[in-house]
Amino acid sequence: MKLSDIIENDTDFRPWNMEVSSFCMLMHLSQFAGIIIPMAGVALPIIMWATNKDKSSIIDQHGKNILNWMISLFIYYTISIILIILIVGIFALIALTMMWFIFIIIGAIKANNKEIFSYPLSIQFLK
Repeated sequence: MKLSDIIENDTDFRPWNMEVSSFCMLMHLSQFAGIIIPMAGVALPIIMWATNKDKSSIIDQHGKNILNWMISLFIYYTISIILIILIVGIFALIALTMMWFIFIIIGAIKANNKEIFSYPLSIQFLK
């Protein structure tokens, strides 16, 4: 789905003095901040979304998709850690980590191309 199909009046809004598509791309990529600073990969996308969600429906949609993905991933990681007892959990953790990395990159590329990306396997907590 193209961003222009969602709303057309967001063109004059520039969050953090950048284009909306660039901001949404950085919102997806900000999940990688947790690699360097613990919990920054959770806090930064939420802060970026919460401070601009009322000003742009595009940012709101991307933020909800990211938040849904982070909550779903937390649930999947928790289940995988429990399943380590059966050894299956180790493979699940590896697969989840690979999906985490790949899906964030795909989401960032789609956001930069002015498209909405819904993370696969994401449970829709926020609609």
